[in-house]
Amino acid sequence: MRLHSILARAALAAALGWAAALPAAAQTPGAAGATAQMKIGFVNTERILRDAVPAVRAQKKIEAEFKKRDDDLAKLAEQLKRMQDDLDKNSVTMGEAQRRNKEREFGDLNREFQRRQREFREDLNQRRNEELASVVEHANRVIKQIAEQEKFDLVVQDVVYFSPRIDITDKVIKALEASKPPAK
Repeated sequence: MRLHSILARAALAAALGWAAALPAAAQTPGAAGATAQMKIGFVNTERILRDAVPAVRAQKKIEAEFKKRDDDLAKLAEQLKRMQDDLDKNSVTMGEAQRRNKEREFGDLNREFQRRQREFREDLNQRRNEELASVVEHANRVIKQIAEQEKFDLVVQDVVYFSPRIDITDKVIKALEASKPPAK
């Protein structure tokens, strides 16, 4: 999501630069002497990725895909805990060689656990980014469609402040839920 955030900020900066130039043009009386009004909308991307049905569906798909590996990691963590408890409880009564062997076994298993955990997080993040990128791409098409239909001059995402009056996130979520997901 870091790349998406960077691209969103760059697009926002360009849009704001463009919007800053518009007030002067928007205030210029038209042929009938009326002043043009700029129509601006805001979309909360975070809410879309949290609440929209396609995003929820993607999250459930990822959870199902990674459930077995997550369960395996939980079992390995429990095994490590039992080994640590056994070492703590019995290390005093063990012989030096036996204690060293148990500590070595524990260290090896702990490294294996950390390696698997790191790989799990990396794979999970990669899959989440892939799925959410698809949702964002679909949402952007829907946003553009709404903007064109309702004649918005500017639609922004991920801003510091916005007035609830210009928030069109609910419209986007409803349109996302009503539209067919993109083919893969």
